[in-house]
Amino acid sequence: MERNLTAEQLALFEKEFASNPQYRVMQNAVTQTPVNAIALDRQVVTSIDHSVSNLLDDWKVTNQKKSGRCWLFAGLNLLRVGAAEKLGVKDFEFSQNYLLFWDKFERSNFFLEAIIETADRDVDDRTVAHLLSDPIGDGGQWNMFVALVRKHGLVPKSAMPETESSSSTGQLNDTLRKLLRQGARDLRALGGDTEAQRERKRELLTTIHRALSIHLGTPPQKFLWQWKDSDKGFHRDGWTTPAEFAAAYVQVPVDDYVCLVHDPRESSPVGKTFTVDYLGNVIDAPPVVYLNVEIDLMKKLTQDAIVGGEPVWFGCDVGKQMNGDLGIWDANLYDFGSVYDTTFTLNKAERLLHHETLMTHAMLFTGVDVVDGEPRRWRVENSWGDEKADSGFWTMNDSWYGEHVFEIAVRRSALPADLQARLTDEPIVLPAWDPMGALAD
Repeated sequence: MERNLTAEQLALFEKEFASNPQYRVMQNAVTQTPVNAIALDRQVVTSIDHSVSNLLDDWKVTNQKKSGRCWLFAGLNLLRVGAAEKLGVKDFEFSQNYLLFWDKFERSNFFLEAIIETADRDVDDRTVAHLLSDPIGDGGQWNMFVALVRKHGLVPKSAMPETESSSSTGQLNDTLRKLLRQGARDLRALGGDTEAQRERKRELLTTIHRALSIHLGTPPQKFLWQWKDSDKGFHRDGWTTPAEFAAAYVQVPVDDYVCLVHDPRESSPVGKTFTVDYLGNVIDAPPVVYLNVEIDLMKKLTQDAIVGGEPVWFGCDVGKQMNGDLGIWDANLYDFGSVYDTTFTLNKAERLLHHETLMTHAMLFTGVDVVDGEPRRWRVENSWGDEKADSGFWTMNDSWYGEHVFEIAVRRSALPADLQARLTDEPIVLPAWDPMGALAD
């Protein structure tokens, strides 16, 4: 084929399309109907039900609304199970808005420190360009969640309820991006004068704190905590700080959890630890570190945790082979190959390498259907409200887990001894733009 698309070649393409009646049928269908409806495999759909042999959830789902706070919701959803039990209530929510405020503020400081550190590089340097591309996204990682809880504690939702901007973060983020990019310009202009840079950073953070308080409200330093349990019994803890509240009601040892990923790229050996450059939110908190393992081990550890009575936080590429109305995922849910008369052959590693996949969403595994010792399907607590799926709880066939789940957080003690030993290794540093850091965007 010639380098240029000639008139003769264009005529051949059209002739080839017109010569196959099946292409015409697909054209007629897809021009009138969404292609997902045409490609949906009814046999897969009818083979799925929402029942599982091991079910943990007996509570209502939460709703992150128009925000990217999935990682915070998933983390708090894990913690609220034990808190509700200790409080003697059926449903309980920690304030997602409270952690959002502190994540935005801590991450602003983290970004400005990164700008100071890279101030001697050209603005078109790839790392600097990546930092400037989105200084303050909504996403995050398990380790970042733990860092916020450890530094700032937690409050009940009643102590810092949702606001218009916490439920719809677009305008707030737009304002923060403007302030941070403007601040990056100022800090870079000061060159290597660290004292002047830190003074300018303090001024910037004063403005950012003000903007966050206007949009999200002021985080409480103390609050009066009292409640009625499910039996209508009245309880009062009195005036409580966020740190005291977290210490009293977090029943999960969050510091004991480690992040496992399935990264099948040849550049990411199994059994090695990794981190991503400039990934984090709280300065001086433990870094975001992953241990790369085989997918079958991730499945086993997830299954074991659920059977043992504990939900599992995880990260995935949520939009692949997903039907939102039905609330299901299956690796073969849509047969796009038959629609287009082609094959889609990228495997998981190749999708990572060629920018066809990355982590986009965090949720909570709350159930597993085990047949002959092996998982067949998984039950997932999403944070998209209760209008879809099984009152907001989704169903994932095991085929989807293998292809599109990338990360879980599990207790360190659950790992085999040889992998526990690997957790102390110096992590391999991946570049700031690596897809393993995408969940924090």
